[in-house]
Amino acid sequence: MHPYRRIVEDVRRRIESGELRPGDRVPSARALTKEWGVAIATATRAHAALRDEGLTVARPGVGTVVAGPAPRREHELTRERIVATAIDVADRLGLAELTMRRLAAELGAATMSLYRYVPSRDDLIVAMIDKALGEIRLPRRHPGGWRPAIELAARQEWAVFQRHPWLSSSMSITRPQIAPNGLRLSEWVLACFDGTGLDLEERMYVQIVLFTFVRGVANGLEPEAEAVRETGLTNEQWMDTQATTLTEVMDTNRMSHFQQLTEEGFEFGLDLVFEFGLARMLDGLSLFVQARG
Repeated sequence: MHPYRRIVEDVRRRIESGELRPGDRVPSARALTKEWGVAIATATRAHAALRDEGLTVARPGVGTVVAGPAPRREHELTRERIVATAIDVADRLGLAELTMRRLAAELGAATMSLYRYVPSRDDLIVAMIDKALGEIRLPRRHPGGWRPAIELAARQEWAVFQRHPWLSSSMSITRPQIAPNGLRLSEWVLACFDGTGLDLEERMYVQIVLFTFVRGVANGLEPEAEAVRETGLTNEQWMDTQATTLTEVMDTNRMSHFQQLTEEGFEFGLDLVFEFGLARMLDGLSLFVQARG
């Protein structure tokens, strides 16, 4: 038996015997390396297996604890509650950490009971996407012409992506998931151009390009959140650790423009990229709409 499995089985035994109860902290990976004489990678793998099997969950500010409470009766489960809990897990830990076993542990339910409400993890993710996009609230009447309307839609999309960093990576452009709230959003954007010379095909391309832009910027959100969770460093703190290396590269390669930019100070953040890109996109789109009459 692989060393990590021995650790998993020992922790399982301690849980089943009552030595470790729901909510009790499980030995950290570092503690496991000392207790079992294994490498940190082996201890980390054991922790991952315990989470995947629904035996433990990560509690922010606490650590890894025994999952609980005891399984709920199935009649207390609903599809809505499952989807909401799944979104909460993905928001806190990232989509990669969302397994059906972990979700069952969060809900205090048996893993197989979830499949009565969501047939698969893929179906669950589509439901999560739909619920997240449902947070976008657009007025029935488009405000003040196509440009203010498009800007409103883009800003609401950006806000949803920020609240749910996993959302951008979960959505496909070439094989779009059939989410009713996503179709509702697209229909609203298509209608923004009523009264212009744009035909429906052109409007659809505008919708796709707009959504792809917002989603593209948002693709940086989950990796950033994951990096913060893993390192404990903010983006600014991490950049500070790279200052010496950056200076050496610029000096060695005579990068005068980068040097000047660094000396003068360059403010960077995904919000700023979004604002700059949206303004330029709308400026270009205005020329296109005008040309179409």
